[in-house]
Amino acid sequence: MTSTSAHSEGAELGRYLRARRTQTSPEHVGLTAGAGIRRTPGLRREELATLAGISIDYYVRLERGKETRPSPAVLGSLARALHMDDQEHQHLRELAARAARYAPEPPPAPSRTVRPHLKLLLESLRPNPAYVISRSMDMLAWNPGGLALYAGLNDWPAKHRNLARYLFLHPAARDLFADWDRQITACVARLRAVAGTAPDAPDLTNLVGELLLKSPDFSRLWERYEVTGRKPAHKTFQHPQVGTLTLTSQSLQVEGTPGQRVGVYTAEPGTPDHDALLLLDMTAPPAAGPTQRDAARRQN
Repeated sequence: MTSTSAHSEGAELGRYLRARRTQTSPEHVGLTAGAGIRRTPGLRREELATLAGISIDYYVRLERGKETRPSPAVLGSLARALHMDDQEHQHLRELAARAARYAPEPPPAPSRTVRPHLKLLLESLRPNPAYVISRSMDMLAWNPGGLALYAGLNDWPAKHRNLARYLFLHPAARDLFADWDRQITACVARLRAVAGTAPDAPDLTNLVGELLLKSPDFSRLWERYEVTGRKPAHKTFQHPQVGTLTLTSQSLQVEGTPGQRVGVYTAEPGTPDHDALLLLDMTAPPAAGPTQRDAARRQN
């Protein structure tokens, strides 16, 4: 176990604390900002240390990645001082646990293989758009509507289809979502939460590196280090083929897989939104992806 790996893991914990500190105003935690201009955005280090009941020297070591074994009590005090919610507090604990382990080797990228029964499940959900995505939001399998719902995504090669990449880099994404700003904020928060506990995983680092390079919007949100973006229960799509439709979204973790999830969109039968889903399913390309190719092979 090298000191370099230890510093890397502790640095991720420090980055998260620093991001939360600089985005927490003195007024939010009951402090008086005082007269004059504050050179530090948010709380000062000494203010946070005082609120958490720890020494300023200890907190500075935490933020600089030199202290990697904070106790649960210290983590709890910091979470309370920063008014973290349950999800943010859990992320803090996960980062601290990883920093203490000093994982010396980056983990391999998870398998992209989708089990055959999951592909059959996607077919059975038609006309509801459905797909399987990886932890880094790669689209691994889909039914016709699942791909067609994201207008223009079919233009990209299958291995390039990633929902985060689509939101930030595909020209059709801004037109598809009226609340595009809300969508990208939730997307980055999700990636931040995953990457925080697996910062060296190649599937995550490659995607994040690409988006940092190509998208100023992604870079801005990534620096905020928010991990609690809420995925809206309802999404409105301004689809170029079937018009505007509002759908209920559901994401389900697939047991026994490396972070794969099934995403499904539904609409109440008999509504205009459901009629639009039927039209989308009927007009989607018949060879939309692996699911359809596998079905064709079984029939031959």
